[in-house]
Amino acid sequence: MKNNNQILVLNSGSTSLKYKLFDLDLKEVENGFVEDIGNGKIRNHTQALQNVLKKIGNTENIKYVGHRVVHGGDKFYNPIVVGKRELKEIEKMNHLAPLHNPANLEGIRASMNLIKDAKNIAVFDTAFYKDLPEHAYLYAIPKEFYKKYGIRRYGFHGTSHKHVMLEAAKKLNKSISNLNLITCHLGGGASITAIKKGKAIDTSMGFTPMEGLPMETRAGDIDSGIVLELLKSKNIKLNDRKNRIDAVDHFLNKQSGLSGLAGKKANNIYEIAHLAELGDKEMMDILKLYTYKIKKYIGAYKAILGNVDAIVFTGTVGCRSKIIRKLILTGFKDLKNIKKLVIQTNEELMIAREIIRLIK
Repeated sequence: MKNNNQILVLNSGSTSLKYKLFDLDLKEVENGFVEDIGNGKIRNHTQALQNVLKKIGNTENIKYVGHRVVHGGDKFYNPIVVGKRELKEIEKMNHLAPLHNPANLEGIRASMNLIKDAKNIAVFDTAFYKDLPEHAYLYAIPKEFYKKYGIRRYGFHGTSHKHVMLEAAKKLNKSISNLNLITCHLGGGASITAIKKGKAIDTSMGFTPMEGLPMETRAGDIDSGIVLELLKSKNIKLNDRKNRIDAVDHFLNKQSGLSGLAGKKANNIYEIAHLAELGDKEMMDILKLYTYKIKKYIGAYKAILGNVDAIVFTGTVGCRSKIIRKLILTGFKDLKNIKKLVIQTNEELMIAREIIRLIK
C-alpha cells in the first residue's frame, strides 16, 4: 500500500501504556513505553497518550488506532470498530479480567478524545480461541451455567500465541494448516497453548486469566476448595479490603504466585531466577515448582496433539531466561526429536496485521 496513512497500536496496562506506530505496509515507524501512570506525574491514560502524541508529532496520518483488549467474552471473536455502544458491551466483561479490561478501555477512551478522526479498533486476546472444541472449553458443571452465564474456558494471550505461530511457520517452512505447536508465553502472566493445524485446540488459562500456570502474582491452578476456605474461614488473615470477596480476589491475583512463595526475598520472577542461579535453594525450589507445572502442561498437550513440530518459547521470561528453559526441557526425553524455538512476541504487530485484514 503506497500512502502515508498510519496505524497506532496501544497496549494499555493498569499503570502503563505501550505503543507502536506502523505504516500500512506494517513497517514500524516508532515505539515507546509510558509507565507509572497514576503513581507519579502522569495522572491517567489520557495524559499518557497526550505525551505519546507530542513525541510522535504529526498525527494527521494516524487513521487507525488499534487496541489490545484482553477479554471479549463469547461476544467478540473478530476485530471491531469501537463506538460508544461497543464500549458499553466490552465494559460488561470487566469483571472477568479486572486487571486488564478496565485499563484497555481507558486507552480506547483516551484515543477517542485525542485522535478524533481515527477509527478505534479493538483486537481481543480471546479471539484466537474461538475454535476450541466443546470438550476443551466446557467445565464439568451444569451446562446451563455456560448457556445462561457464559461460564467456559476462553483463553488469553491469544494475540501473542497467534503471532509466534505465524513466525514459527516461517522458520519451519511449513504451512499453517499443517502446523502443530505447543506455544509457551512466559512472562509476568503465563499461558500455554496447543495448536493443531494452525488452530488452538486447548490452552491453560480459562474463564479468567487466573487459571493455569502459577504466574508472578497469580496462583494459577488450585483446588477450588481453597477459595471456599479463604472465603469462609475467619481464622485466615488476609489483606485489608472492604469485604472478604475483594480480599480473596486481591490475594489470588496480586499476592500469590511465585512472588507469594518468595515472600520478601524477591519481588518478581527475574529476581527469583537470579537468586536461584547464585545458589539460593529456596528460590531454586520455587523455579522447580514453576517449571514442573509447565512440564505437566507440555506433556498433556503433546498427548492430545500426537505429532508436534515445535515447542515455542516467548514472553520476556520465555525468551530471556535460559535457566527456566533448561529446567523445563531437562529430563524431558519425550521431546528429544521436537524442535525448540525461541521467538520474541510482538503483540502490537499482530494487532496491526489484524487491522490491515479488517480494512481490506
